Amino acid sequence: MQPSSAAPIRRRLTEREAAAELGISFRTLQQWRVRGTGPAFLKLGRAVRYDILALEDWLAKQVHTNTSG
Repeated sequence: MQPSSAAPIRRRLTEREAAAELGISFRTLQQWRVRGTGPAFLKLGRAVRYDILALEDWLAKQVHTNTSG
């Protein structure tokens, strides 16, 4: 049998866990998802899940150097 070269599956965060990681409320994260302004998410049936690396990537893109625009 050949060893698998596939990357291991990472644990996905629930909506509440992802909101806690970002330091925001659960409702704010839901609103962002509905508006399409929040981090990427997975929909598994009715369950919404967030990959921790996707959260970190999205957060890094939110950095601003000034308040204009």
